Amino acid sequence: MERERRSPGGPRLRAAVAVVGLALVSGCASAPPRIDGMPGTTASPAQPWLSPARPSAVPPAAGLLPSAADEERLAHLTLAEVIDLALANGPDTRAVWADAKAAAAQYGADRATRLPTLSADGSAARGNSGAQAGVEAPWTTTYGTALNLTWLLLDGGGRGGRIEASKQALLAANQTHNAALQDRVLQVEVAFYTYAGAKAILAANRISLADAETTLVVARELHEVGLATIADVLQARTALAQARLEEQEIEGQVRTTRGALAVSMGYPAHLPYDIEIGAPAIDPRAVTAGVDSLIGQAVAGRPDLEAARARALAAAARARAVRAEQLPALSLSASSGGSWREGEGSDRSSASVLLRFPLFSGWAAQQNLAAARATAEAAAERARSLEQRVIYEVFTAHSDLSTAGQRLDAVDELLASAVQSEEVARGRYREGTGSILDLLSAQRTLALARAQQVNARLAWFTALARLARNAGVLGLHGENPLVPAIPHPEVER
Repeated sequence: MERERRSPGGPRLRAAVAVVGLALVSGCASAPPRIDGMPGTTASPAQPWLSPARPSAVPPAAGLLPSAADEERLAHLTLAEVIDLALANGPDTRAVWADAKAAAAQYGADRATRLPTLSADGSAARGNSGAQAGVEAPWTTTYGTALNLTWLLLDGGGRGGRIEASKQALLAANQTHNAALQDRVLQVEVAFYTYAGAKAILAANRISLADAETTLVVARELHEVGLATIADVLQARTALAQARLEEQEIEGQVRTTRGALAVSMGYPAHLPYDIEIGAPAIDPRAVTAGVDSLIGQAVAGRPDLEAARARALAAAARARAVRAEQLPALSLSASSGGSWREGEGSDRSSASVLLRFPLFSGWAAQQNLAAARATAEAAAERARSLEQRVIYEVFTAHSDLSTAGQRLDAVDELLASAVQSEEVARGRYREGTGSILDLLSAQRTLALARAQQVNARLAWFTALARLARNAGVLGLHGENPLVPAIPHPEVER
C-alpha cells in the first residue's frame, strides 16, 4: 500500500498562516470603528474629520416658524407678547420643565417604597426521570404558580431619608424652573430695550440728518449771495456725509438687534416683525423700595436661592439614608402558591419576618457616610455662598438704577441746553454773524445729546428690569411690581 508523502514544511506553513491571520484580526480589532462608512477618526491631527452624508430629505433646522395666525400679531408686538412667545418657544425653559417632571416622577417612585411589593410567578416544565431497568420513564408536565409579597417595615430611617431627598430635589427642580423663567424674561427684556433703543437712536439720527441737509442748503444760499465762503459749503457737505454714514451704521444695528430679539423669541433672525416705540414719562423717584427691603425679599424667596437651599436639604437627607444602611432593617415576606403534576397537585404557603443587621463591610459603610456628610456640607456652603452673591447682586442693581435715574435728569438738561445752543448758532449763521464751525459744532453736540438721552432711558429700563429679577419679583409678562405705574417704552394698543 502506497503511503501519501507529505512535505515537512506543511505544518510550519500552516502555523505561519495562522499567525498572520491572527495578527490581521488583532489589527482590525484595534482599528477605530467606522461611522456610516466613514473612518472613526482622522489619520492625523492636522486633517479635518468628514462627517457622513445625511439623507437630503431631512433639512437642517431653521428655527421655529410662526403660524399663519401669528403673522398679523407679529407685525406690531408689545413686550408682553414678546415674552409670551419666548417662554412658549424657548428650549431652555422647556428643558428645566422636563427636569422638574422627571424629579416629580422620581419623588413618586420613592414614595411608593412605603407600600408592599407584590409579584406573581408561573412555571411550566416537561421531562422524564430517565430509564429504570431498561424501561424509559414516561414524560410528565409540571405546572406551578406563586404569589409573593414583600414589605419593608423598618430600616432605621433610610427609606424616609430617600423620600425626603427626592422631595427636596423636586422642590429644587421647580425653583430652578422658576429661576429659568425669570432669567428668560430678563434676557428678552434686555433684547427688547436694546432694539427699542436702536430704533430711537435711528429716529434721532434722522433728525440730525435733516438738520445737516438744511445747513448745507443755507450754506449754499449764503455762498451765492457772498455771505459765506466755499469752505462753509464744503464743511456743511462733510457734516452731511458724516450724518448719512452714522445713519447707515445705526440701520445695521437696528437689523441686528431685531434679529437678536427674534432669536430670543425662539424664531429665526430674519423673521419679519416690528415694534412701535413710544416715549413714556419716566419718574426716577417712582422706585420707593429701599435696598434693605429688596435684599430681604431676595433672600426670602429668590427662586435660584430656594433651589440651592433645597439641594442642600436633599444632600442632608441622603446622608441620613446612608447612615441608616448601618442600622437593622425589618421586613415581612409572604408567599402562597402550588404545583401540579399529571393531575396531582399540592399547595404551599409561607410567611416570614426577616431581621437584617449589618456587621462588617470592610469600612465601606463608614466611608460612604463620610462622603455623604461632606457632600451635604458642601451643598450647604454653596447655598450660603449664593445667598451672599444674591445680596451683592441686589445691592449693585439698586445702585445702578439710582445712577441711571440721576443720569436721566442730567441728559434731559443737556438736551435742552443743546437744543437752545443749536437754535442760536443757526440763527446767527443765517444772519451772517456766526461761523459755520459754531453751527456744525452745536449740531454735533445736539446729535450726541439726543443719543445720550436714548441710551440713558434704555439704561434705566434695563436697570429696573435687572433689579426686579435680582430681587426675585420680575413678572412673567414683563410687569414690574417695583414701578407698576410706568409703562414699557412701546405704544399701547
